[in-house]
Amino acid sequence: MFSGAPAFAQVATGATPLRFTDSTEEKRFHALVSELRCVMCQNQSLADSNAQIAVDLRREVLELMRKGKTDAEIKDFLVARYGEFVLYRPQVESKTWLLWFGPALVLLAGGIVVVGAVRRRSRPSAQAAADERNDEQEW
Repeated sequence: MFSGAPAFAQVATGATPLRFTDSTEEKRFHALVSELRCVMCQNQSLADSNAQIAVDLRREVLELMRKGKTDAEIKDFLVARYGEFVLYRPQVESKTWLLWFGPALVLLAGGIVVVGAVRRRSRPSAQAAADERNDEQEW
């Protein structure tokens, strides 16, 4: 008698596919869930993940869309609940500057090092110039 209850409960939480009212809602939904990260999975979006929490979050996103929330409001709701980890593209803020601008700074520092090394090698060294003068004086 009790063995049927959990199976029935699992069907109720369900893997029933989401139904969209029109193609615009479907496109907006897919664009939004592809920008949101599954909070349980390693580097998978809500759209890609098959985890139960991703299924639940997809349903919640669709509910929020149907309540008239904007994409930004939905993202803010999920960030308040799960932190910025849920966003694939974190917002540019003072605490994310290193994330956004760090690669450009590393590239710039590498370019400066390369230019410095090339300039040092292209100049004749003082020792080489002195050796040349000594060679000329012997003759």
